[in-house]
Amino acid sequence: MPLAVQIARNGGPEEMKLVDVPVGEPGPGQIRIRHKAIGLNFIDVYQRTGLYQLPMPLTLGTEGAGIVEAVGEGVTHLKAGDRAAYASSPPGSYSEVRVMPALAVCKLPDEISFETGAAMMLKGLTVQYLLRKTLPVEGLQAGDHVLWHAAAGGVGLIACQWAKALGYQLIATAGSEEKCQLALANGAAYAINYRAEQFADRVAEITGGKGVKVVYDSVGKDTWEGSLQCLRPFGLMASFGNASGPVPPFAPAILAPKCLYVTRATLFAHIATRERCQQMADDLFDVVRSGKVKIHIDQRFPLTEVQAAHRALEARQTTGSTILTLD
Repeated sequence: MPLAVQIARNGGPEEMKLVDVPVGEPGPGQIRIRHKAIGLNFIDVYQRTGLYQLPMPLTLGTEGAGIVEAVGEGVTHLKAGDRAAYASSPPGSYSEVRVMPALAVCKLPDEISFETGAAMMLKGLTVQYLLRKTLPVEGLQAGDHVLWHAAAGGVGLIACQWAKALGYQLIATAGSEEKCQLALANGAAYAINYRAEQFADRVAEITGGKGVKVVYDSVGKDTWEGSLQCLRPFGLMASFGNASGPVPPFAPAILAPKCLYVTRATLFAHIATRERCQQMADDLFDVVRSGKVKIHIDQRFPLTEVQAAHRALEARQTTGSTILTLD
């Protein structure tokens, strides 16, 4: 019987257990996929801890790549034997085999490996909808500054490269000099070690006091106030994660002096239709195949060592993408 990583209750990494799970045939609109590699993401931590509440028992994981074994009625864009990759809800990718909705599963080009596919779908599609669709009211033009927090992680390193390809000057923040150097090596125009200096002051210095048009922030509580300070008038605060905890409630009046905009963006709203998901994936595949964006897999853990993988992620000990491997 195939193995999967499940939790029976919210809590720490120790709640994740390897269990046998029955896997049946796909129903209408579903596929069955045998994973070759699995992506690790901070959303997995949010779901494990209960920040994002889901029914129990829960098989974790929202990103994976493998081979389609069977397709259900109505699925026309995939067939048995296809190489495929996805970022998709509901969770369940921490498994050898799963049945899942086909809507957000995309054929994986032959030039892209299963490991790369598993490492890039959620992260790369996140960067795609942020840099291409989550834009300030005045738009972004070549030469514009954007601020990106946690820029040495899997999402951040893709963003550094893609922003450079688009002509933007990305100001990266990270928690060590080594991570700052990694962001710079991947195309960031500037890098700020937020443990050594106040990032808002440094952004003001870099931009000549003007501020940035947009802040892309997956950190949450710890960077919220400083990020608002970094924005120029009519700027956009694009919050897309809560690594330090959720942003506390705030009065909209704090946005008034500079007429700021705020959005809480999520990938799954953007990939809710087959057509939109495929368009976004095609954009991602193109930029990866072009060589303008390289996917860095800096950590690999066997699925059996998933607890260690989560501990490393939560302790900020990872850079780039992390995948879970299957023997």
